[in-house]
Amino acid sequence: MDISNSILSYKSYLNRRNYCAPTVKRYLNDLKQFLLWVDVPIEQVCEERIAVYIDHLLYERKHPKTINCHLTAIRKFYEYLREQGHVESKNPVKRGSWLRMPKPLPKYLKDDQVEYLLQKVTKPRDRAIFILMLRAGLRVSEVAGLTFADMDFRNGRLLVREGKGRKERLVYMSKDFLQSLTDYVRSRPASPDKHVFLVEKGTCRGKSLSVRGIQKRMEYYARQAGLQVSLHQLRHTMATNLLNAGAHLATLQDLLGHASVVTTQRYCKVSNLRVQQDYYKAMEKVMQTTDGKLPSP
Repeated sequence: MDISNSILSYKSYLNRRNYCAPTVKRYLNDLKQFLLWVDVPIEQVCEERIAVYIDHLLYERKHPKTINCHLTAIRKFYEYLREQGHVESKNPVKRGSWLRMPKPLPKYLKDDQVEYLLQKVTKPRDRAIFILMLRAGLRVSEVAGLTFADMDFRNGRLLVREGKGRKERLVYMSKDFLQSLTDYVRSRPASPDKHVFLVEKGTCRGKSLSVRGIQKRMEYYARQAGLQVSLHQLRHTMATNLLNAGAHLATLQDLLGHASVVTTQRYCKVSNLRVQQDYYKAMEKVMQTTDGKLPSP
């Protein structure tokens, strides 16, 4: 088998299946690492060899999530090879090969932390970006890909075209975001680029702001505020705040673009305000029905 041609045709296959560019790049990089490591023809790779590769990644102290990503890339490659008739053997990456992952609760910012962080954000562009993520729950890649054509100001909503898995969804624009956007547009560099958020200095002035560029801005302001905060925590904060305010889980699922409601349900575990309110409301009724019936100490 010509492995180089197989990888090129596999890349074309992923593009035809509408995988987003970062996913295609990650799959191919993970696959390349495996092919450089494996010492037998790919047709002869067996389940035991995959287990040795997992041990190799563990020895290199790769995170379980990273290892699982490698396994996903390898498994999908073998699925493609079998589909095209290049191999006849069973897929060496069994479904039970993935490492068990811890499931930490989503980390979010408290109201005073949000206020303190935004006090440090002096640039109108950066303030508009962070408020958008806090109010609409966008991922950083979705913010970077946003254009003015995606915005429906009449109805106060925007279309997320660069969503995970290339799935489009509608989200809504809050009043404070619209105000921050107005402030930013006044100082926005003149540019033919249709993206909303642009580089403001240097040789790339007027070009669209990259994902890494947005991440660097958050890292800068986090240091200024003395907080350990990431961009994704702004998304978690939006989700937690909406649940605490009484939003339905299905509504939140649509706004965040989750394929499964199970993913959204994680926020119920940190949305303690609703649980607290429900508890005390129900407990009042319980105490009324049992008043005077409990024995004294």
